Amino acid sequence: MTTPPTTEYIIQEATEPPPPRPWWTFLVKVAFAVTIVIVVAIMGVSLAESLGARAGTDAAPVTVARGLEVEFVIAPGATAREVADLLEEEGVVGDGDEFRQAVLEAGAAARLRAGTYTVLTGTPSADLIALFVEGPPEAETFRLTVIEGLDVEAMLRSLAAQTPHSFDEYSEALLSGAVTSPLLPEANDELPPLARWEGLLAPDTYEFVVDASAESMLQRLATTLANRVDNTDWSGLEGLGLTPYDGLIMASLIEKEALLDDERPTIASVIVNRLSQDPEFPLQIDATIIYALGINPGEVTLDDLEVESPYNTYLHTGLPPTPISGVRVASLQAAAHPEDTPYLYYVLFDFDGSHAFSETLEEHNAFKEDAKDRGVITQ
Repeated sequence: MTTPPTTEYIIQEATEPPPPRPWWTFLVKVAFAVTIVIVVAIMGVSLAESLGARAGTDAAPVTVARGLEVEFVIAPGATAREVADLLEEEGVVGDGDEFRQAVLEAGAAARLRAGTYTVLTGTPSADLIALFVEGPPEAETFRLTVIEGLDVEAMLRSLAAQTPHSFDEYSEALLSGAVTSPLLPEANDELPPLARWEGLLAPDTYEFVVDASAESMLQRLATTLANRVDNTDWSGLEGLGLTPYDGLIMASLIEKEALLDDERPTIASVIVNRLSQDPEFPLQIDATIIYALGINPGEVTLDDLEVESPYNTYLHTGLPPTPISGVRVASLQAAAHPEDTPYLYYVLFDFDGSHAFSETLEEHNAFKEDAKDRGVITQ
């Protein structure tokens, strides 16, 4: 006989109901849910815009007007990315990234040459890369020569005769401050405005691009002269209390007085010897009289020696206030390294331009009479 199964009943004890929650918890949950919805919505819109932009780019690539000339400049040291961005900015190519990628694939990133190019808009990247690797076309140039011994006005007239610029353009470039020189003296109301620039432009033969401005040409002449003075050893004149600018003034006197190169250091010695004995011996250099007159009379007369001018070295002791001409390197070197002589006088003595040098006035007068007898000089 089997025992019928028994049924178990589990009786749970009753528990107390949870305490009611504060009323504001419901609002917190609602606010949190709303915040989540807003964030998701913003992210969705952003993603949609991004995808839309990409889709728009792929669907409608930027186009440029083709065949227009553009002057395009690659700066020294510019990277391929900078070149690509500028090409796109100036409308030469429609996609700078595409150009940059073409440069990288061609292995030309380090071979793009700085310079100014004339390019056509819409030119294929491969053709632009080939052009930039070859480099800019050589600019058309011309040569001009500035001879030694010219005063500044004569030098500007020479430049005007050889270039498209006028004398007034060159003059204005110097007077306006557009051209600079570390040797430029302070303005002096007693002198003509251009006199400040006497001797500060280097004579030489130069090569310029055909469209060079008056300012850039003069600046090159001024910089060349300043570098020549700076590279000259003037320590030999320090004992006389002379500056490099004084040396440049001396060089201009030598330039005008000496015809033969081997006499330049000797004439320099006479200048130094007279300066050392100043004021007993004024320089008495005829070239300064000619500069003061503004014309070359051929030979200086006794009346010419009375001209009122700060450049008259017969009436005024010491050096003139500025150089009186442009100078060659040989004159600079002679001024910086005068020959060691006792000479205080010299006179033109032969038709080849050579001089006779003397220590005493008696000897000097004898040389002078000899030169007059032979027709080398007339006074």
